[in-house]
Amino acid sequence: MKLPAFARVLALSGLAAAAIAQPPAPGTPPKTAAPAPPALSQVAAPESNLAPDAVVLTVGNQSMTRAQFEVLLSALAENGRPAATPAQKRQVAEQYAELETMAQEARKRKLDESAETKQMMSIQSDSFLANSLAKHISDDTHFTELDLRSYYDSNKGEFEEAQGSHILIRFKGSTVPLKPNEKDLTPEEALAKAEDLRKKIVDGADFATLAKAESDDAGSAAKGGALGTFKHGQMVGPFDQAAFSLPVGQVSEPVKTQFGYHIIKVTSRTSKTFDEAKPQIEKDLKPKMAKESLEQIKAHTAVTLNDAYFGKETPKEGPPPGPPVK
Repeated sequence: MKLPAFARVLALSGLAAAAIAQPPAPGTPPKTAAPAPPALSQVAAPESNLAPDAVVLTVGNQSMTRAQFEVLLSALAENGRPAATPAQKRQVAEQYAELETMAQEARKRKLDESAETKQMMSIQSDSFLANSLAKHISDDTHFTELDLRSYYDSNKGEFEEAQGSHILIRFKGSTVPLKPNEKDLTPEEALAKAEDLRKKIVDGADFATLAKAESDDAGSAAKGGALGTFKHGQMVGPFDQAAFSLPVGQVSEPVKTQFGYHIIKVTSRTSKTFDEAKPQIEKDLKPKMAKESLEQIKAHTAVTLNDAYFGKETPKEGPPPGPPVK
């Protein structure tokens, strides 16, 4: 039997076990639940006189208060399953009741006492704690106007854009397909051809016409070599360096990459001012700072894998390159 999507969301978030408090001992008054988090406003119930610690759901020997149930609603909303109407809230309650009924029966059968189940429950608990840590770090990450300015000054390349064209002459070993009936040039032959084409352009030949006839980058060749607008870092290293240092309007010497030799012509290059870049920095900086904090935590935790079991680590492969974008 497959779990409903609701149950899978709870399992991934780790809230299936945390949403309901343990039943109080006889004669012990129930604990007052913590108030709902701010995110709850997205899924708040209609006006109600029920107190936060009022029981709204009972399943067997477990009860859930209004505040606990609304924490559950908030978690579901964060996972893309908002429940805003009374009917949607009732559906959530019914689905949770089904899940909790099965869990209580599992406990009666002592399935929770097996080593395998205990291990999986521990992993689920760790997953919830890890997600909670990530959220806590993100929520606790703040920056100032000075941070924004410092990021801009240190990463101006991110806000540069260029527009240009290129002609690619491939050589043996290139990942670019060889044209039908075309000779597979050696690097020396490809360089000589690229230099000859550049000379023709400098002497007055039309760049777009030569690109259509000679470029081995079929995609841009059909557009006269035009690459459109690209940002700093989108192209392979040598191409990127040439494109963002070449004077606008000039034709580059042949630039060698793993794809072949490129003749590059940049038609425009712009850079956003701080005020223009600020909205994007504000959007990107918080997750970047939070990620750096998480990376620091990982860097200070020793992790050892047994090669006799897992085998030697193999280098991670990136996506297959395509000219001239990384």
